[in-house]
Amino acid sequence: MAAILNIFKNFPRYLWSGWGAIASIFLFIALWELGYQAYGELVLPAPKDTFLRLVNMLLHEGIWKEMQITIQRALWGFVISVTIGSSLGLLAGLFVTTSMMSRPLVTIFMGMPPIAWIVLAMIWFGMGDTAVIFTVVVASFPIVFIGALQGTRTLENNLKEMAESFHAPLLMKIKDIYFPHIFSYIFPSWIAALGMSWKIVVMAELLSSYDGIGAELAVTRSQLDTEGALALVLMLVISLLFIEYFLMEPIKREVEQWRD
Repeated sequence: MAAILNIFKNFPRYLWSGWGAIASIFLFIALWELGYQAYGELVLPAPKDTFLRLVNMLLHEGIWKEMQITIQRALWGFVISVTIGSSLGLLAGLFVTTSMMSRPLVTIFMGMPPIAWIVLAMIWFGMGDTAVIFTVVVASFPIVFIGALQGTRTLENNLKEMAESFHAPLLMKIKDIYFPHIFSYIFPSWIAALGMSWKIVVMAELLSSYDGIGAELAVTRSQLDTEGALALVLMLVISLLFIEYFLMEPIKREVEQWRD
């Protein structure tokens, strides 16, 4: 509870430190405008028109429901992959044999194209939520697994021996030695898995679902509606940035205060 209160207490300071990220977003928009001027509206609509189309979608076209469906699927897949990947990765990292045996399996999962998983999911589960969530899980799971595995395997023996020599309590060793080190490996893998979840969920919806943002993208593709497609992509990107920078990043900064 105290950690959560500290996150909210330090939130204004965190927002103030985000000017670099905001500047990079404006730079991206400026490059987008240059692309519009160079290639025209059919290839790359103007940023202003795309934002206005996004607002119109949110206010008048009932896109909120589709967005909610997509975010729920992405978050379910992300939570499942983080839970399974973190648990199995930590367990595998405790044993050298298990770590070596898991390498070829992780390579197979990492090397399997997401489109292949989508096809298999459609055969196994049909069209709907299960196929989409399954695809997100199998695509994100190996990223989290590798992060947890590396965090466990790279624990320094010197720190363990020092803690043992001072007869540190188990809870203190977990809180001050094991957890900070493992977290520095596993949290970046969570961020990578979050981004992967957002990308895969749209691809899976486009091919295997009748609802969600992916299905809406299929409609814009059939109508050659580049502006609508970019507005939908922009909506997804904004939601991903919100979750990463307003929810996960403050948690990371709170947990990693020991680095300062």
